[in-house]
Amino acid sequence: MTPVLSVPLSEDLGPFTALLWEYEIPHRVIEEEERQVLLVSSRIDPGKIRSLYQYWKDGGDLAAIEIRRPKASSRIARVSPARVRMTLVLIGVSVLLTLLISFGANDTWMARFTFTDFRIEGNALRYDSLMGMLSSGQWWRLVTPMFLHFSLLHILFNLLWVWVVGQRIELVQGGKALLALVLFTGVASNLAQYLISGPMFGGMSGAVFGLLAYTWIWDRMETRARFGLPPALMGLMVLWLVLGYTGVLEGVGLGAIANTAHLVGLLAGLAWYPVGRLFGPR
Repeated sequence: MTPVLSVPLSEDLGPFTALLWEYEIPHRVIEEEERQVLLVSSRIDPGKIRSLYQYWKDGGDLAAIEIRRPKASSRIARVSPARVRMTLVLIGVSVLLTLLISFGANDTWMARFTFTDFRIEGNALRYDSLMGMLSSGQWWRLVTPMFLHFSLLHILFNLLWVWVVGQRIELVQGGKALLALVLFTGVASNLAQYLISGPMFGGMSGAVFGLLAYTWIWDRMETRARFGLPPALMGLMVLWLVLGYTGVLEGVGLGAIANTAHLVGLLAGLAWYPVGRLFGPR
């Protein structure tokens, strides 16, 4: 990569680098002593990037800029793991807890991470109440059900979306913003699903619906799209909800669907938008 700019550490390059990401211009920012250095792909004319930077510094409106996208390369664009740490942590925790519960076959480990503790007495399932769980200090149970998955297809489907959407949010707003959104949508969907069906559920899909809804409403409400996911995804989400509530998904062999978690996760993602704006683009 070619060094293009060297600016003080105190200068916020977030809005400028967000534009470069939006137009798929490969770049990275590194720190050298008391400076931060912007590097771009050797395929990009550094003079154009410097001119664009100067335009931005002089008060130009980046939203009005049109940049020619680089020609598609046969190589897949790679994102530095250091820039998407939180996304990778969410994926890693999901894999770890799913393996610990053996995709739901290990009742002992399951009982440690479900929304409330449970036990099987004969043919009956007994589980603690919500207030009993909270009063005993087991607050982690508000979060952990979203990391539990019960089939290979289940975890692959959810974590693919976490990777696709989570990294976009983290690159634009940072890891803390992503974590806050996942916790809010995850806890809301977990609580709602527990009140409807009891503690025997799991999966990241409630949070995934929240992530997708949040990026959708952000790009609809703001003057310039930041996340750039296809608007038709919202229609797909609504269709999935309808199919879930009508029983079609279970009928084709996808197993029990946590419809309440999906619905509440979607609504929570939409509701998070005013709070998410406080994190701003980096």
